[in-house]
Amino acid sequence: MAVGILLVGGFGTRLKPLTNESPKPMLPVAGLPVTEHQILAAKKAGIHTLVLATSYLAEVFTPYFGDGSQWGMKILYAVEKEPLGTGGAIRNAAQLLGRDEEIVIFNGDVLSRHSIADQLAFHQQHKADVTLHLIQVDDARAFGCVPIDGEGRVTAFLEKMENPVTNLINAGCYIFSPEVIDRIPLETVVSVERETLPALVAEQRPIFGYHEQAYWLDVGTPAALFKGSRDLVVGDFHTMADCVIAPGATITGGTSIGARCQIGAGATIDDCIIGDDVTVGAGASLTRSFLAHGAAVAPGAVFLERYLSKSADLPISL
Repeated sequence: MAVGILLVGGFGTRLKPLTNESPKPMLPVAGLPVTEHQILAAKKAGIHTLVLATSYLAEVFTPYFGDGSQWGMKILYAVEKEPLGTGGAIRNAAQLLGRDEEIVIFNGDVLSRHSIADQLAFHQQHKADVTLHLIQVDDARAFGCVPIDGEGRVTAFLEKMENPVTNLINAGCYIFSPEVIDRIPLETVVSVERETLPALVAEQRPIFGYHEQAYWLDVGTPAALFKGSRDLVVGDFHTMADCVIAPGATITGGTSIGARCQIGAGATIDDCIIGDDVTVGAGASLTRSFLAHGAAVAPGAVFLERYLSKSADLPISL
């Protein structure tokens, strides 16, 4: 068994305008918020308590996730008044957790199907202070890379470079032993990736990389979020509960449609992400567009690569 921390406090700058009215972890992917996909993965791994480390638009998380009982776990909330970096957020959230179990840390903008349970077992087998999930990418130049030795021990944390020494990168899921988290100063801006972990490696502490080549995606840009949603949709489209789709409507391209939506007759929708309680008028045409919760599209309207909400109509760069 283990406990966990979800880092969901980022501003989502790269995702604008999608994050103008919603924090990025609450954006829908195949009908569910990114955070809910991570909660389901945590539950599958046996994690019984999760702290959501929030900051930007923190108030939207509690009404949706509540105390976590709907997912059969306990959910707590730690709110940063000022951004503290990944390390500071972890240290702040860890105050709500005990010190007798490993702590699994999730980056809030990653979809991953790797086995957290196997990563935990690897961590315990190697008596590690920290174990990172690593994946291999074709071109690591856009990432910092993480070389390991033959036993999986991390030898360095390297910044982006033109000729990477390895194609293994940090996939954004960490397991920390509690005493390591206690080393991070409270109420201080700290980067786990640039400060905490490199310092531990320099001290020759047991920092290990768990390499599992599973599905993984950083959904930190509009194009990546759309890809993540398409990847999880089986078939042309997916709808949540209580949707009404009128005869003659055509929906394709891995479109996801939230709950309680109304799709008018003859509407055509391709490769879109549609939130809850959205109305699409008869004969409207939507292509590669994001419709926030409660948005309404007039009959016959045509939208290509747009962000639509109750109060905005903005272009999306895909």
